[in-house]
This record gives sequence, structure tokens and C-alpha cells, in this order.
Amino acid sequence: MRIISGKHRGKHITAPTKLPVRPTTDFGKESLFNILMNWYNLSEVTVLDLFAGTGNLSYEFGSRDAEKITAVDIHNGCVRFIEKTAAELGYDQLKVLKGDALKFAQRTLDKYDIIVADPPYDWDGHDALIEAVLSKGLLKEHGVFVLEHGENLDFSEHPDLLDKRKYGSVHFAIFGEED
Repeated sequence: MRIISGKHRGKHITAPTKLPVRPTTDFGKESLFNILMNWYNLSEVTVLDLFAGTGNLSYEFGSRDAEKITAVDIHNGCVRFIEKTAAELGYDQLKVLKGDALKFAQRTLDKYDIIVADPPYDWDGHDALIEAVLSKGLLKEHGVFVLEHGENLDFSEHPDLLDKRKYGSVHFAIFGEED
């Protein structure tokens, strides 16, 4: 994986092969960040990265100097890898928490400008996660929740869906309130 843009543009990061992850493709990540950069000044946002895995999306936000990044993953190896890589990159604004992403979303009182989630494609908790993020008020005003998912899911009928995008095998559903 590589960092697409920002102060660490082009930097390659190699995750241990034993981690149970499927990092977002560079093509999908670049396309998503092009959208987000049109909506936000990424140096002024607070970010929550659920199912952070390798930290791929968190590093991208860090490279663009996001104000605050919270990465949540349940796997010890993923948490350790993100902590180590964030320290090497000098991302002091990146806080890593070990825990269940859905339970975190259901319990946190913090609010974020951007929430990204990349759960396993075969996970059956997508609807519960959407409900937790949107009903608990985790988004700041004009905030968005970006959910990466497989092709077998369709959120077209969800009342809070703002946009959906497909980049190869990567699908993004973007939720929030209409402006």
C-alpha cells in the first residue's frame, strides 16, 4: 500500500502478511479522497476510522494533516502495526484503540467530521453500524459516514444515503444529511 497524497505522498508501507485485512485499493482510496477533498479542508477535520485494519485510510488522513484521527480495530496485530507506523510517520494526532468497532460506535460520545468504516465484506453488521453512526449523532454538522462494502450490498433506498461510488471491486456508500 502507498500513501497517495500529502506530506508522505508516494511512501510505501508494507503490512505484515499475517494480518487479517483487505486494504482499500489505491484506486478506490484515491477516488474517495478526491471526493472528500472537494468537500473538506482535510487539515481541519476530525476522523474516525472503524475497522482500521492496516491503518491505510488513517495514514492518508495523517499525510494531509487531519486535526484528529481515531483508529479502532479489534485485532492486536493491527493495533500494534498502526501504532508503530503512526509513530514512524510522526502522526501525533493519530490515536489507536483496540476494540470492537460496532460497540465503539454505539458507545462513544465523540463527534467527527468524517467517519470511515471498512468492515469485512461478509460481515453481517452493516445495518447496525449505519444505525449506530447516524442515530447516535456521531457526525458533526455537515459530516459524512463512508462505508466500504462488497457488491452484494445495496444501500440505495437508505434515506440518509448521499452518494454511492464503485471503483473496481470497491464500493462506497456515503451517508449524511443533505445540505
